Amino acid sequence: MEYTLSIENAPESIPAGTGILLLHPSIAETDRIDTQFLKSDTDHLLVISTRTTAREVQQKLEHYEVDEDSATILDTLSSERGYTRRQSDHIRYVSTPENLDGIVEETREFLETHDGKLRISLDSITEMIYYADEDSAREAVSQILDLLEEYDAVGLFHLARGVHDDAVRSSFRELFDGVIDLAEDGTVTASF
Repeated sequence: MEYTLSIENAPESIPAGTGILLLHPSIAETDRIDTQFLKSDTDHLLVISTRTTAREVQQKLEHYEVDEDSATILDTLSSERGYTRRQSDHIRYVSTPENLDGIVEETREFLETHDGKLRISLDSITEMIYYADEDSAREAVSQILDLLEEYDAVGLFHLARGVHDDAVRSSFRELFDGVIDLAEDGTVTASF
């Protein structure tokens, strides 16, 4: 199975099971690339947010005209911040961004319970490292990449370039089939 990839300077399609690392400047507007990835050729999508609340993700999807009916949001912040939360079919919660096992399990559950073309966006690995640690975050990302392969899904994983040194960036880069590099001026380069 192939998935359309509607991101400039990237391949037109990618095979099922592909994980893509989105390297971006800390201050960059990644929403455009994220939503281009989520909008194309998708039956169901999961947005794992370790950086913003479900409400902010919903606003982003609405603004960029991503089909919200096909979206499930995994919110890792609201509980920790003390916001009222009600699980629903489309909004799931884990206690904190540090709860990496919970993130992996919710991802597995999403993939097990949805059919067709499935996309996952994880925003962001940087926050996972901040809340947990680098090794634990790498292990969780590896597990999610294995799930993409097992369920013929694809995923886009955000990592802020300026926050991490070369060694950290390289260690994550080698986990992925492709890397999309977003420059500060908005230029996109890709290597697959």
